[in-house]
Amino acid sequence: MPNKEEKPAKPISITDVLSRLGEKMPQLLKDASFQRWFMLITFSLFIAFLLSPSLLQKNVRYKLGDVAEEDIKASRDFSVEYYPPPEKNEAEAVQSGLSQNLAQTEDLPGQTNPTTNYTETREPRERAQSIVKPVYLQIKKGEIIVREGERIQDTHLIKLKAQQSASRQVDTISIFLGSALITAIILKTLYNASLKRVKSFITSNKNLLFFCILLALVLIAAKISLFVIQAVTVNIPHLDPDVLLYALPVASAAMLVSMFFTADMAIIFALPASILAALLLTNTLEFFIYFLVGSIIASRNVSQFKERGNVLKAGAVVGLVQVFMNIAFNLSTGSFFAFKTIESMFTAFAGGCLLGVIVIGLIPIVEIIFGYTTNFKLLEQASMDHPLLQELMVQAPGTYHHSVIVGSMVESAAMAVGANPLLAKVSAYYHDIGKIKKPAYFIENQTGKDNKHEKLAPSMSSLILISHVKDGVELAKRHKLGSELIDIVRQHHGTSLISYFYEKAKSTQDPDQSSVRIEDFRYPGPIPQTKEAGLIMLADAAEAASRTINDPTPARIQGMVQKIINNIFADGQLNDCELTLKDMHQIAKSFTRILTGIFHQRIEYPESAAKGNGVKKTNADSDQQQTKDDKDRPPKDKEKSGEIFKRLGSS
Repeated sequence: MPNKEEKPAKPISITDVLSRLGEKMPQLLKDASFQRWFMLITFSLFIAFLLSPSLLQKNVRYKLGDVAEEDIKASRDFSVEYYPPPEKNEAEAVQSGLSQNLAQTEDLPGQTNPTTNYTETREPRERAQSIVKPVYLQIKKGEIIVREGERIQDTHLIKLKAQQSASRQVDTISIFLGSALITAIILKTLYNASLKRVKSFITSNKNLLFFCILLALVLIAAKISLFVIQAVTVNIPHLDPDVLLYALPVASAAMLVSMFFTADMAIIFALPASILAALLLTNTLEFFIYFLVGSIIASRNVSQFKERGNVLKAGAVVGLVQVFMNIAFNLSTGSFFAFKTIESMFTAFAGGCLLGVIVIGLIPIVEIIFGYTTNFKLLEQASMDHPLLQELMVQAPGTYHHSVIVGSMVESAAMAVGANPLLAKVSAYYHDIGKIKKPAYFIENQTGKDNKHEKLAPSMSSLILISHVKDGVELAKRHKLGSELIDIVRQHHGTSLISYFYEKAKSTQDPDQSSVRIEDFRYPGPIPQTKEAGLIMLADAAEAASRTINDPTPARIQGMVQKIINNIFADGQLNDCELTLKDMHQIAKSFTRILTGIFHQRIEYPESAAKGNGVKKTNADSDQQQTKDDKDRPPKDKEKSGEIFKRLGSS
């Protein structure tokens, strides 16, 4: 038998892993609040570990004359009290004492075995040492104490012992816990402050996990870069390590957050990233400002990108801004005319250009692991050649046309309220894909006069309508549309009531049966959680209602749109999607403008008397023009000709 064709393995995302783990977790571990606190504590301890150099320091024991196995650097600033060896003075004093003893021994009769008088020897040694004053050596953090392969000398041992002594004097556990507590307070404060502005993103534990992992990777990369920079600059004495620090692409993390979420979320993320990176690298205000400004510029320049070239351009812009910041720093310290300024300007621009390259390489990795969607992927899904849209166009042409109009409506409204226009438009194209399975049960796809719901009970009709949401989610997952689109498909009806069949069920209710449950006629939800999902819900209802207006004048369309928005708002469907009253006013204006353009009155073109060939057009559309056969065929009689003119609206 022929072997069945093997399907390619589906990449496992972090969402799949978390869902599988959730099935086996105890109830406490499934609690969202517990998970958030666990992430906060774990991440704070990890950051404290990176910020505590004494925890990373190895207690190496060497003896005089041993060979150093690796470079040993000072983990902190400390001073050493050092006495230079008084070899010359000590040798002269000892030699003088020995000579006197020998002379005295020679004068003694019968003395054949002279011995050393340690008391007389020690006294001149102590006198010589008392003459020498101690020297205090200042050791700076990061300074090389002994290099790999170098023999251990007296000075090396003194410095190593002083460093270990200084480390023991400091309470390492206290520093570690203090660093962890400071980190936890910063992160918790930013989290609470973000709830009002970016609630839809910050309340998702998957998103929080992404933020923690991204921040940890930034700090680990910074730590590794610091070691590499110090190793490189050891062999280049004239090169300042701080010059190379300007090239670190810390802003790439904020750029990624802006691309997958929003610029506001990226700026919030940039604050702890800049603080912790500056503490880890130099512990100076200069680099905190440098990293923060670079992150803000980067996040703003890629928030609405549509091409990979936009990301590279954004990196170049960040590089230019960092150059000007570098100039400002050097002017403020009076070192602008030093050669170091030219070097740091070059590395600052190179670091900005490096941002775009790094981010473009990381985008597909994040998309696969976390299931996020970028504008790159949305542009691919917006193509009408997508298999799912092609199937929708064939199986449910009315739904397809409705979805395209909804896409135009939400794209315009999204620009007005600060949402993602591309995400809103693409989501509109796919929001009703569940109707592919039962297209004839939806009014926009019914071509004849037969309505399949007339033969069904209201409860069954309600189940069929509700099922299109579940079917749409399954199709979206099968075609890997991404978590954002899947969520919007699931939320675009919220928990709204199918009022027509609910009222019909109440009017046809059998008195002997139990009362009609309103829950059976509501969509399962959840209600929209993002601005884009809220826009889809409003546009979906407004476009459908616009088809019921007999005479769609601008005033009637405006009144209908306002009524739809008010009803959905009063039903509580928009409570979680961050749309304000001001936003809804802008949405109503955008919807009215688009729908008025669709239903605008067309100019009637009367028959040309000069031609006299009986051609009558009601508008300029080619699909409403008569064919050549009809145009050339004269009416059989005057009465019938008058009926034709009347039917076309000319008489």
